[in-house]
Amino acid sequence: MSHINVGLIGFGLAGSVFHAPLISSERRMKLSAVATSRSLPPEFATAKTVRDPYELVASKDVDLVVIATPNEAHVPLATAALNAGKHVVVDKPFTIELADAKSLASLAAEKGRILSIFQNRRWDGNFLTVRKLLAENAVGNVNFCEIHFDRFRPVANQGWREAADAGSGVLYDLGSHVIDQAFCLFGMPDAVIADVTAQRENVVAHDYFHIQLIYGPKLRVILHASCITLHEGPRIVVHGDKGSIVQTGLDGQEAALIEGLRPGQQGWGVTKEISVFVETEAGRKNVDVAPGAYEAYYDSVAAAILEGKNPDVTPQQAVKVMTILDAALRSSREARRIELS
Repeated sequence: MSHINVGLIGFGLAGSVFHAPLISSERRMKLSAVATSRSLPPEFATAKTVRDPYELVASKDVDLVVIATPNEAHVPLATAALNAGKHVVVDKPFTIELADAKSLASLAAEKGRILSIFQNRRWDGNFLTVRKLLAENAVGNVNFCEIHFDRFRPVANQGWREAADAGSGVLYDLGSHVIDQAFCLFGMPDAVIADVTAQRENVVAHDYFHIQLIYGPKLRVILHASCITLHEGPRIVVHGDKGSIVQTGLDGQEAALIEGLRPGQQGWGVTKEISVFVETEAGRKNVDVAPGAYEAYYDSVAAAILEGKNPDVTPQQAVKVMTILDAALRSSREARRIELS
């Protein structure tokens, strides 16, 4: 196989803004089919469209199935695709239930197929910068980290993400990102304490979470999201025994994709509104922000399929992220600390 024929299921926000452009930007992939009831824009018009996603799954002309559907469809579609011998990418969150995440990971191993989860926020420029600083021991031994994904939406949207369905709400949506980022930086916590609730009037899905991850006797990591935060503070704060890292501003790759900018074009991955500084006893130093690189995700998937490498986001990692998410839900529901052995 010299290239990968990709079938994309779903052409809403995730499919049209993220997956289709990023797949098309990967030289070893071809977007050959899309399961959707919508008309495709000219950029993707060479792809065949079908209405039935299971017809796409069964197609002999598809090597990789990308699932960009509402969360409740992830498990049945991924199961069907793996059983059909396809490689699979699932948009975050991996699953709704932890048991399903474990089952899909086992099925992929049994079938010898690549299974990966689209955790694009690992390649935000701000996160890449903070991750590099921690790898360089820029602030010494870390004792505290706080990661926020706040926004101001005082009125709920009408889409499925804010409906009264299983898998809706901000924890599954934004929580999947920040839990994955914390996992990348610090690994699995020893325990989870969480508050997950709804703060806005007349909403049916949770729109707020505050999660504390416990790492040993000293390190504490806070993950936080609110939908009624007009004035945003820092996105990421890290404190160590030699100094602090403070990062403000949201990565602009999503906005750039919406505007039609594509990987490789001038200005791609650069967000002028992002700032990062390190403060030590010697003073404050502004840090050059790494360019964002969402295209790296599908580069890793292509290398996994064609070269036998592990994808950057593995199902084993995704199961651990789902373990933390599940613990946060149980902690909030039962008002207690959840130990993770």
